[in-house]
Amino acid sequence: MDSIYRFATPSYLLLLFLLVGTAFEPSFAALVKQQPLVLKYHNGALLKGEITVNLIWYGHFTPAQRSIIVDFIQSLSSAASPTPSAASWWRTTSKYKGGASTLIVGKQVLVENYSLGKSLKNVHIAALASKGGLLNAINIVLTAKDVVVDGFCMSRCGTHRSTPGKNRVPYAWVGNSETQCPGQCAWPFHQPIYGPQTPPLVAPNGDVGVDGMVITLATVLAGAVTNPFNNGYFQGPATAPLEAVSACPGMFGSGSYPGYPGQVLVDKATGASYNAHGVNGRKYLLPAMWDPQTSACFTLV
Repeated sequence: MDSIYRFATPSYLLLLFLLVGTAFEPSFAALVKQQPLVLKYHNGALLKGEITVNLIWYGHFTPAQRSIIVDFIQSLSSAASPTPSAASWWRTTSKYKGGASTLIVGKQVLVENYSLGKSLKNVHIAALASKGGLLNAINIVLTAKDVVVDGFCMSRCGTHRSTPGKNRVPYAWVGNSETQCPGQCAWPFHQPIYGPQTPPLVAPNGDVGVDGMVITLATVLAGAVTNPFNNGYFQGPATAPLEAVSACPGMFGSGSYPGYPGQVLVDKATGASYNAHGVNGRKYLLPAMWDPQTSACFTLV
């Protein structure tokens, strides 16, 4: 079995909003007592301790785009950023059994010649992931905006899986949705496909596609360390689990509801929306994560 992050897109959430009408209005929702959200622990191994994150870049990414992603991963284990920080968001994973997971950027492999073509299947993603390390590592395949991947934009924005066999190695894939489905995989930096066309938020790093990739990458990384082999923390069927972040779809700040990301911070100089500081002066918008101590979705702001 593998673990798949099926992104509950804002388009779906807004469609739900239209179907049930005022049930999702904040004034009404405030009157409804929220039931505790429980992700059951299935007694499997989790990824804890120092973990190397190897990046396989497939297709054309500019150096500026690559630096946004690399800085994000480095931010997750940095103590130097002001609060609210990406590191404080990531520390929620330490509340799951086994303690903290410290991420370190490992090797980066550039595959800019599209050696497998521009239409990839799962087997191609697995082959690309094998270019990364095999020991205490998560290998991340990142595909450029002109690369089509099976299921991309239809049912998923990214996935995490593991190799078969005795010594299983976690790996993940995240796609750049800028030209294919930004309304699904780069929301709230792009208007959704369905529902009210409210103005999108300004992407904190000035790149709708890559800032959207950060949201998906945050989701699959959290899933990979808390449910790496499909027997960790999740809710629902093992073939389509709700995990640490995917159980909290569309939530970025307090007061969020379907179609509204919640109250987030705004950079006065650029107008960009964010909720987390990172290394090198970066700002990111990170999704809510399930906190096992409170059995609730936690947002930074």
